[in-house]
Amino acid sequence: MTVHALLLAAGAGRRMGQPKALVHDDAGRSWLVRAIDVLRDGGCDRVEVVLGAAAEQALELLVGTGAAAVVAADWDAGMSASLRAGLRAAAAGDADAVVVTLVDLPDVTAEVVRRVLSDGADERTLRRATYDGRPGHPVLLGRAHWAGIVAEASGDEGARAYLETHDPELVECGDLATGLDQDTVSPVNDA
Repeated sequence: MTVHALLLAAGAGRRMGQPKALVHDDAGRSWLVRAIDVLRDGGCDRVEVVLGAAAEQALELLVGTGAAAVVAADWDAGMSASLRAGLRAAAAGDADAVVVTLVDLPDVTAEVVRRVLSDGADERTLRRATYDGRPGHPVLLGRAHWAGIVAEASGDEGARAYLETHDPELVECGDLATGLDQDTVSPVNDA
């Protein structure tokens, strides 16, 4: 089975004060590049980054990463616009499933991605990480779910409504990370 990754990085980052695709931690490491490395090291065959706000600047950060870019023209409509753009792009390729995560989860590691992928994946897979029982990212979406998610996703909810009605397998990762998004820049411990 072929598993790709969708890294959602299109938002303006209003609380952050800049698009999160352009953020660097206190050590100078790009959140965008770090997340690409995490997904690849976690077992994804290919990484597609969904951009929107400041897409031209973010594209420069992708040089040399091997990741592909998808630009969500309607990115300002919320996370669902980024997710729809990413799933449509993935549908044109050979992936059987995609791992979806967000650029602003700097404590989510490759080990989290590997755990979510550890039971394999196929076109029917629907699985998500939880952190002390709280649902989060990454989310593993088999191809059979993509059309339904694209049809239902709206606003800043992404696939939340779809997942609530389709009973994903939950994978506890609270021992590995908090899974919390970050709205301010602070050091990240990569150890």
